[in-house]
Amino acid sequence: MTGVLEKRNKILSLMRRITLDEGSFTVGQIARRIGIPRTTAQDWTNRLVQEECILLDAPGRGREPARYVARTALPRTLCKRIFTTCDEDLVEIYHECMSAGCAAFCRHHHGRAGGALSTVRRDGTLLRERGRFGAVAADVGLSPLPAVSVVAIRREGDHIVQTIRSFGGPSYSLTEMMSRARGVLAVHTRRNGNIVEGDVYTKALRLVAIGIDDTDSEGSGATFALAYALLQLLGRMDGVMPIAHHVAMLSPGIDEKTAGNSCSLIEFAADEEQLPVIIDRAVSFVAGESSSPHWGIAVKIGLSRPEGLLAYGAKARTERISLDEAQGYAAEMGIRIAGGRGVIGALAAVSLHGCGDEVLLNPGIGI
Repeated sequence: MTGVLEKRNKILSLMRRITLDEGSFTVGQIARRIGIPRTTAQDWTNRLVQEECILLDAPGRGREPARYVARTALPRTLCKRIFTTCDEDLVEIYHECMSAGCAAFCRHHHGRAGGALSTVRRDGTLLRERGRFGAVAADVGLSPLPAVSVVAIRREGDHIVQTIRSFGGPSYSLTEMMSRARGVLAVHTRRNGNIVEGDVYTKALRLVAIGIDDTDSEGSGATFALAYALLQLLGRMDGVMPIAHHVAMLSPGIDEKTAGNSCSLIEFAADEEQLPVIIDRAVSFVAGESSSPHWGIAVKIGLSRPEGLLAYGAKARTERISLDEAQGYAAEMGIRIAGGRGVIGALAAVSLHGCGDEVLLNPGIGI
């Protein structure tokens, strides 16, 4: 068995090497290079095709032999989604990875590098980075230097272009994987010695935060479940990228609460032209699926938080707020609301947008 495995590895290694050098190979090439009969080389080729280690690239025709290509054992990409939202010169970059380890690696190195980014944070496998248009100088390389850095962000029409400078493993991701991520329009790379720099093109989307509250009644429904269902629904629309679902705790001293007095917040990125349809669909969904007639929804568009909005959220965590007061705040802050008294908590949810989960879940933490 050991001899068979060694032979297999030797043949497969040669197939991969010829594929890299010449683009494809023939059975005759394998037979000559290894020094085995052509029939034996054909048997190995057939076996490796069945194992999906190699693929038929072009069938034989006349005197032209069939050509094959070797598949790499490496995954085609670990970059699941890359997309961007922006408001004027403020940009947020979202990079969802299939590996929590790789996401942690990028958060560490992007954070160390600074570069064009002002903040870098990770939520599971989702990396969220904020910065402004511009370019900076940033070195990458062996430790103690960071291995990767976003060195420039610019806008070209309705596209956001981030320039990434990389070394080592991140260079492989930049040249081989990022272009396969959902949301990426193009990646243009260039090499200077052992440093690879690339421009990653994505569409300039808008960030939308929707707060929801009072959709349940005693014994029926749950706001967190309805909010997540809404995120799933909207995420299936063209031009929409789901981002996150959060739960926030508000003041526990509210008599009308059905349980612990929590509200929900969902985030997604969307095409500008889709926003009216998205908002109408969200309102209709919440109204139709709520178990309570008091449901409320609030919609905030954009990365920035209007001055004074966070103060409303802080107040809702410790005090009672009237419906009239909530409606006044919403009008002043340009937040669209719909529904009944649930808009009080829904507005609190969007006002707390951007706070960490520990803060959202503990009203005792000051903000």
